[in-house]
Amino acid sequence: MTTARMIYCMGPSGAGKDSLLDWLRAHLPTPCPVHWAQRTVSRTAVPGGEAHESVSPEAFAVLRHEQAFALHWDANGLGYGVRHAQLAPLAQGEWVLLNGSRAYLPDALVRFPDLVAVHITASPQVLRERLLSRGRETPDQVEARVQRALAYTPPPGAASLEVHNNGTLSDAGQQLLHALAQLPGWPVRSGKLSPLAPVLL
Repeated sequence: MTTARMIYCMGPSGAGKDSLLDWLRAHLPTPCPVHWAQRTVSRTAVPGGEAHESVSPEAFAVLRHEQAFALHWDANGLGYGVRHAQLAPLAQGEWVLLNGSRAYLPDALVRFPDLVAVHITASPQVLRERLLSRGRETPDQVEARVQRALAYTPPPGAASLEVHNNGTLSDAGQQLLHALAQLPGWPVRSGKLSPLAPVLL
C-alpha cells in the first residue's frame, strides 16, 4: 500500500520554481497518480499563470477566520491558502504535491510531520542574473534576496531534497523526477531518469 506523503515545494525568487513545477506536471503520466493541491490566492487571476482560486483580500480574510484552510500564509503582500478538500487525498493513501513557502514550512511540519520538503534553488550568480533581468527591484533589493536565499536552511525534522535549477529547465526537471523516484512508495517510476542526482539534506 502506498504511503501517503505530501511533497512540499518551495524556493527563492529567481529559482524558477513555478516553471519547474509546470515542467513536472507536463512530464508525469496521464492520468496523474499525484494530486496537485490548488491554492487560494488573494489576487485577481493572471492569464497564463498558476491555476488557482482567486479571491479578494477581504474574502480571503473571511475564509481564514472561518478556518476554511488547512494551511495558509502571507507572502509578497498576498494571502495564500490551501483548502482542506485539497489535502483530503492524503487520507485516502494518495500523494499530494503542494506549491508552498519557505517561511511557512515550520508550521506545515507541525500539521504534516511526514511531508517531504523539496527546496528548488539556484546558484547566487544565477539568482542574481534572473532577478536583475526581471527589472522589478533595485540591485540592492536583488542582492538582499540573494543573501536571504544563501542563508536559508530547512528546519530539522523535514525529509528534504534540494534541486539546483542552474541550467536548462529539462535538466532540473530530470533531477526532480529522479529525486521523487527515490522516495519509498512514490507511484511514478521511469527508466528515462537523468543520472544527475539531487542533494539529499
